[in-house]
Amino acid sequence: MEKNPAVPCEPGHEVGDAHGLLLAYLDYYRAVVLAKVDGLSEEELRTSRLPSGWAPLEMIWHLARVERRWLRWGFLGEAVEEPWADWLHGPGGEKQRWAVPEGVSTAEVLETFRRQVADSRTITADAAPDARAAIGGRFASAGEAPSLGWILFHLLQEYARHAGHLDVVRELADGTRGE
Repeated sequence: MEKNPAVPCEPGHEVGDAHGLLLAYLDYYRAVVLAKVDGLSEEELRTSRLPSGWAPLEMIWHLARVERRWLRWGFLGEAVEEPWADWLHGPGGEKQRWAVPEGVSTAEVLETFRRQVADSRTITADAAPDARAAIGGRFASAGEAPSLGWILFHLLQEYARHAGHLDVVRELADGTRGE
């Protein structure tokens, strides 16, 4: 049971502006979640070890969709097909857990995640942190529309929380411990 050496390093101490720090830490946690699943067998990627029922590959699929929901549908206000497609829904329509669509391979999930991350980087590259989300996609009014800085902070906390979830799953799967 040893620490996974593939986990990336945090951003350097020289990053001083809040926007740059948010973007750098978001990239750090994007890399962390990929490192957490690296080396797991196909069976481990698709098997849940927790009562809630999600599997590591479903987590990666969920995070790709989270980025799409918050930045393309949310911040840009673009129409996206099935924004909540990563969730299985119960008989009453309630969200139950994440799911990878049937027939989607591990390689496709990872490629979708990487493509979405690249798209998100493009969306945020030149946008000011105080820019407000567009109206018409996820948000119906200016009062609902958060700033890009708020969205990025929300994404950062979601990634950090899910990286911790993956720490637990990875340790249960093969004994590899996080930091």
